[in-house]
Amino acid sequence: TFYLAFPALWGTAFWHAMVGNSSQACPASKALLVNVLPTFLSIEFLLGLPGTILALWIFCCRMSNSLPNTVFLLNMVMADFLLLTGLPFQIDYFRRCDSWMFGPSFCNITLFMMAVNRSASIAFMMTVAVNRYLKIVHPHHRINNITVCQARLISLVEWVVVVSLRLPLLTNLLSWEENNVTLCQSFGLTDLSVGMKLHYGVHLLEFLLPFLVLLFCSFRIICVLRHRQMDKVKRVRRAMRAVQAIVAIFIFCFMPSFITGVAALILDRKSEDFNLLSTLFRFSITFTYLNSALDPIIYCFSSPSFHNALKMSFNSLGLVQFQLNRRGSTVSED
Repeated sequence: TFYLAFPALWGTAFWHAMVGNSSQACPASKALLVNVLPTFLSIEFLLGLPGTILALWIFCCRMSNSLPNTVFLLNMVMADFLLLTGLPFQIDYFRRCDSWMFGPSFCNITLFMMAVNRSASIAFMMTVAVNRYLKIVHPHHRINNITVCQARLISLVEWVVVVSLRLPLLTNLLSWEENNVTLCQSFGLTDLSVGMKLHYGVHLLEFLLPFLVLLFCSFRIICVLRHRQMDKVKRVRRAMRAVQAIVAIFIFCFMPSFITGVAALILDRKSEDFNLLSTLFRFSITFTYLNSALDPIIYCFSSPSFHNALKMSFNSLGLVQFQLNRRGSTVSED
């Protein structure tokens, strides 16, 4: 039933998100959200979806997935694509001034899908960074010799863990009536079940743990390269920039929601500042979706083969001619 209903519901949400107007009388406290958030999310959607579809096409049709790093990047693209499919529902929800029109079950499914793919995107960003770290800092370690099948198994385990940790979003009531409108959200709940406490804990830890790992990888790579005097080698510099790009995108996209999320847990819900913090949290969440639009930068830095395949795709159109990097096309540099 879900697979039959999803295309129709997605089309409705997409139409209202792109061209619809708010049909709800919005209080002044939410007017800024209605005026700003849908526009911001629409820009993210329009920027992220074409780039993600292009990346997915290149990985699936223009490249050979014969390297572990390519497998991890492909899973990252899939997470980004699935995350973007949920954005029209969020845009429509904000346009209607926090009014959900697709039913309680689909509310749970939408929030679950977006949370799972957000977490999966973070997990594979960390995996790619650790993979680059091991290649540079510990080039002779046996873990660098993992096969494509083993990389696929690692990816499968990551998906299973991420899905398992987000199951509370399917088993708890996340849609309810308030002031004659139907809300659909996983935050702002008063009576938290054990599952929702786990959900909040995962939301915080999925930033903190990868953040520390990414900082460690970046710091160690820079130190080792300078010590070995290899920071001038083009192939090594590309790998170093890949990790730095991951760290920069990760901080820009995920740190705001982490900070506001921690503050929301500490602050008393009855205080006057809580409503302001709730608004800031919603704004900060929109930065996490921007990750899908920025991830192609990581693909180019992390995979010279992807960069070359992208150039070849544009060259085939005959409009422009990019020079291919012969060394970048070799699998040894991926």
